[in-house]
Amino acid sequence: MSRRGTAEEKTAKSDPIYRNRLVNMLVNRILKHGKKSLAYQIIYRAMKKIQQKTETNPLSVLRQAIRGVTPDIAVKARRVGGSTHQVPIEIGSTQGKALAIRWLLAASRKTSGSKYGFQIKFRISGCCQREWRCHTQKGRDS
Repeated sequence: MSRRGTAEEKTAKSDPIYRNRLVNMLVNRILKHGKKSLAYQIIYRAMKKIQQKTETNPLSVLRQAIRGVTPDIAVKARRVGGSTHQVPIEIGSTQGKALAIRWLLAASRKTSGSKYGFQIKFRISGCCQREWRCHTQKGRDS
């Protein structure tokens, strides 16, 4: 038995406008160089554009997009004998959401030519309608 105590699980705080933890997780992943207010502006503009385009609740669109990209299993390297094998393992919901958010934002950053907020809106709405290639990322190992 280990002598160290177990780490307490921290619950993510909710954002000020939508009062949602998923939005706050998204803001914290966008965050660069401590500029949280800029990250909030980017997300809120994207959410407003999603609401104008789809005329539905942007939180439900965001949840549906994250749910569509979230992986169920991942592969992990295991040493058996002298060789390394890729062994599939199940992913928990928190880790799966984190991976999905990371993939969405990475794809938004890769695309050049337009503003970051527009790219986030495009990725979230496209992922919600299953017309975007992030679903191929879901099949790959993380």
